[in-house]
Amino acid sequence: MIGFLAAAASHPPSSQGAQQAFGYPTLFLLVVLGSLVPVVPTGALVSSAAVVAFHQTEPVALAVVFGVASLAAFLGDVALYWLGLRGVRSRGGSRVLHRLHDKVEDHALERTQRQLDEHGAAVLVLSRLIPAGRLPVMVACLLAEMPLRRFVKGDVVACLAWAASYQLIGILGGSLFPEPWQGVALAVALTFTIAAGPTAVRRLRRPPLETPGPGH
Repeated sequence: MIGFLAAAASHPPSSQGAQQAFGYPTLFLLVVLGSLVPVVPTGALVSSAAVVAFHQTEPVALAVVFGVASLAAFLGDVALYWLGLRGVRSRGGSRVLHRLHDKVEDHALERTQRQLDEHGAAVLVLSRLIPAGRLPVMVACLLAEMPLRRFVKGDVVACLAWAASYQLIGILGGSLFPEPWQGVALAVALTFTIAAGPTAVRRLRRPPLETPGPGH
């Protein structure tokens, strides 16, 4: 998908209509999939799509990318939360909740639960802006059995802010380089660097292992 987006912007404007007819639905499906199964780099996809839109001649291209990305992220989040909430309220438990819980570290979940108790649904907005923050917040909301309607209200703002943030990264990459592929490369590098930030910080904060002295 990212390679296609970079190639699409290098074609003449006459072919942009066909490219957009393929690119926008693909972006939508991949962002929905990435929201349901957090293995697709959705942030990198949105940033790359924004680079391509920045270099296109149609002025509404960036607005369409923003709308497609935010709507897809929202629908994916709501679908995943609905599945988890449905399982929480059943006698047999929730396989979705168990899978999500296995991907969240205990200390991160405990911190998120405290934040949810203090700030309520407002935590949802930050959950999508902080790398690796979405799943702990979703699990905490499921464990607290937050009503779907309340989750939806918070997630709307979260998805809009998320799409805007990664689109700004794409616009930055598109404005710094004349060739679209260069902007895509920068946007992808920035999004992966941002995503890897929390892991790097945790490793730096982790105390070094003590080496046993003589006689131990």
